[in-house]
Amino acid sequence: MPADPFQWLTDARRLREKAGLVRTLRPRSGQERALDLAGNDYLGLSRHPEVTRAAADAAHRWGAGATGSRLVTGSTALHAELEAELADFCGFEAALVLSSGYCANLAATTALGSRDALLVSDAANHASLIDGCRLARARTAVVPHTDTDAAGRALQGHRGPALLLTESIFSVDGDAAPLPELSALVRRHGAGLLIDEAHSLGVVGDGGRGAAHAAGLAGSDDTVLTLTLSKALGSQGGAVLGPRHVIDHLVNEARTLIFDTGLAPAATGAALAALRVLRREPERADRVTAATRLLHDRLTAAGLDAAPPAGAVLSVRAPSPEAAVRWAADCRDRGLRAGCFRPPSVPDGVSRLRLTLRADLEDAELAEAVRVITATAPSPV
Repeated sequence: MPADPFQWLTDARRLREKAGLVRTLRPRSGQERALDLAGNDYLGLSRHPEVTRAAADAAHRWGAGATGSRLVTGSTALHAELEAELADFCGFEAALVLSSGYCANLAATTALGSRDALLVSDAANHASLIDGCRLARARTAVVPHTDTDAAGRALQGHRGPALLLTESIFSVDGDAAPLPELSALVRRHGAGLLIDEAHSLGVVGDGGRGAAHAAGLAGSDDTVLTLTLSKALGSQGGAVLGPRHVIDHLVNEARTLIFDTGLAPAATGAALAALRVLRREPERADRVTAATRLLHDRLTAAGLDAAPPAGAVLSVRAPSPEAAVRWAADCRDRGLRAGCFRPPSVPDGVSRLRLTLRADLEDAELAEAVRVITATAPSPV
């Protein structure tokens, strides 16, 4: 009998178990009553009646799936409507909707990363940007987190297209990129700026228009945005925004647009409805950032090491990967869901609870979160 070609997986699992890094899927039920500080439904719109009704209406009208890629049968009038309203809301000329935020980052990075290009990527960027750099034909320079001097040195002397990649609100610690400084830097070097607004849309800026809008970069010729529809808008999917000729280039060159089935009509309709709720109720953005700051203040007052938040993500450090896993499990046992980030998911080697806030959280729920997190915190506090 031939040897098992997957025998090596047993050894790989044994190493994960020894390092305390085994991941497990935990399906949640539709009736779960846990206090959720792990999901990314920042504005509390995923179950909003207008949003869920729009999803159902779109499925009834257009079908359960998009039926093909965007270039074949996967583009509907609903997709075009969402693209127009996203571009208008964020202040850009055009938008392109894809099946996920991951696909949006892959599309922008690979289509703009030609063979003679240079990609300069922040060391704390999301995995989708990292993977986009790996798949692109360009040379990639990874620079220390939010280090504009290092980014400038990487760009210095390069001849040809160049693109600086950053998240606006970073997904792990929830800190902000220095967008005005980065914009000035790329203009000095004739480079482009790609900003991942996944954790900024609906949270930061005037009415939740994002960090790029707040920094005065909306509509800039040298700026491209990527964003997700699965966080503040409570749906699923992603988008790239920028000058029209950039979007036209992606339609012709981005493989995750050309060869992937288009975003399902239900998700498209839900995202469009959520965007319209946000435009009507811009105070939701203020509520979620206020809740995040309040939780940060209460946890640090209790002696926990929590990074100052710039949006709706709050990172609380744990002394070890094992302690972080146990802390999250203890919170879950007491009715609170908290994210647990540990190596290798976090390149800085620091394990932490990652808490995400929502605009619809009540004061009593925030107080309960503080009680559970502090009561289960590993020593030393």
